[in-house]
Amino acid sequence: MHQASGSSMAARVRAHIALTKPRIVELLLATAVPTMFLAAEGLPPLVPLVGVLVGGTLAAGSANTFNSVYDRDIDALMARTYHRPAALGRVSVRAGIIQGVLLGLLSAVVLWFTANALSAALAIIAIAFYAIVYTMILKRRTSQNIVWGGAAGCMPVLIAWAAVTDSLTWTPVVLFLIVFFWTPPHYWPLAMRFRDDYAAAGVPMLPVVRTELQVTASILRYSWVMVATSLVLIPVAPMGWAYGIGAVLLGAGFLWLAYRLRREVREGADDVSHVAMRLFHGSITYLALLFLLVAIDPFLP
Repeated sequence: MHQASGSSMAARVRAHIALTKPRIVELLLATAVPTMFLAAEGLPPLVPLVGVLVGGTLAAGSANTFNSVYDRDIDALMARTYHRPAALGRVSVRAGIIQGVLLGLLSAVVLWFTANALSAALAIIAIAFYAIVYTMILKRRTSQNIVWGGAAGCMPVLIAWAAVTDSLTWTPVVLFLIVFFWTPPHYWPLAMRFRDDYAAAGVPMLPVVRTELQVTASILRYSWVMVATSLVLIPVAPMGWAYGIGAVLLGAGFLWLAYRLRREVREGADDVSHVAMRLFHGSITYLALLFLLVAIDPFLP
């Protein structure tokens, strides 16, 4: 009896953790921490660094919790997401909302006391934008949902920069724009792979309402702008030779994957999902390595 109760409690804890989508949180922190190194022009102060790690995790977890609870109906209709806790009813709506609110408040408190009020305010704005503007308003109404909704995923770089400098300059704005233009060519290949899922759930992702040729054209446009924006950082920050060379090589690799997907579609391949997923996974590698270069740059001549 006691063992069964303990097992049930562990399952509930796992369900509540799953609501926060930990893998997405990891990617957000992968852009925030390098930004702090650049802002500090070296090693950032320990307390703000820990504050951003903890507060950023709590903020992202809060936003993702609200998203999981609100989207439980469409998640239940998609093969990729039907197993999520809210979709299965393993976490109630009330419990999910309470979790989202508590995580959001804790994130603001942590950032306020370990960094400053500006970083705390930006975290609250990011949570509200993702939960309300993207999840509740845009996602089910427009094919451009991920374009504008993705702005919430760009906020960690602003939060991180503000935590170190208590200000915002053009450098964090450019970093914000890199992630902003990266989001569509990162997510649309995934949406191509799971197009039928989104169609069944009535979510107007771009691959649902446009042809594959049109989608790949949009992916290429955003990819080129993303690469160009990554190069704009060189004179704005300014960045050194390692970042400059790395940004060019990484951008070339990203564009090669995007053009490969475009070619497969143009040649009328029966199934381009494997190429689309290669771009999806490659985009994650691109962003992680680009921001690794951002972190390393202050330590190089």
